[in-house]
Amino acid sequence: MTNVIELNQVTWRRDDKTILEGIDWQVRQGEHWAVLGLNGSGKTTMLNMINGYIWPTTGTVSVLGHPFGTVDLRELRKSIGWVSSSLQERLYGNDRTQYVVISGKHASIGLYEKPTDYDIERAFHLMRRLGCGHLIDRPYQTCSQGEKQKVLIARALMAEPKLLILDEACNGLDFLSREALLSSISELAESPDAPTMLFVTHHIEEIIPEFTRVLLLRRGAVFAQGLSRDVLNSDDLTDFFETPVHVSWRNGRAWLSLK
Repeated sequence: MTNVIELNQVTWRRDDKTILEGIDWQVRQGEHWAVLGLNGSGKTTMLNMINGYIWPTTGTVSVLGHPFGTVDLRELRKSIGWVSSSLQERLYGNDRTQYVVISGKHASIGLYEKPTDYDIERAFHLMRRLGCGHLIDRPYQTCSQGEKQKVLIARALMAEPKLLILDEACNGLDFLSREALLSSISELAESPDAPTMLFVTHHIEEIIPEFTRVLLLRRGAVFAQGLSRDVLNSDDLTDFFETPVHVSWRNGRAWLSLK
């Protein structure tokens, strides 16, 4: 498998409105991409398409080497981990954190069978790996927002996905919680067994150095894509945001300010 994601001239229309138009994008195995766009840019629609929840109006989609139309999408989703803030609202708050993690094995909300000793040990391992081992046996609802996100990432890794999508992972976090979460994501991305990762955001300062490539989406179309250092610059982002901005680079991360 060379391309984990391959979108060729993908367009999606709904009620005579074009949401995505002419998307060409390839993600190779082992690459880590950031997807940047303002609200309404089409990010969530594109993620729904990659997960097989919607079908392109025109164009072709291939994920993990499987062209859509030739694969059982329910089986394909088992190889995709998707962490989003909307998932938090669906989980059972009284469940212990390790059981929330284990539920990722079957992509279920809650557990419907007794977990094996291996499942429990793997959940403990993933939680410690992401720096949230101290949360073991805590009710999920008592965790902070940042702690919940780490638990959800551990949950997404439970099924050993080949593709991990972090959708607005830092949403609602304060500065310290955000940096703690980004540090855990950085360690995960650098590990030799890390899945290919997509980090979806509308804040460029959240794009850590491990995400070496960036896709810019604007009004449902690709504005630019390529190496982060090439794409995240003052001139291009001034055009992208349609307002004068300045980009400065510090510690391998781009920081945005208004001119």
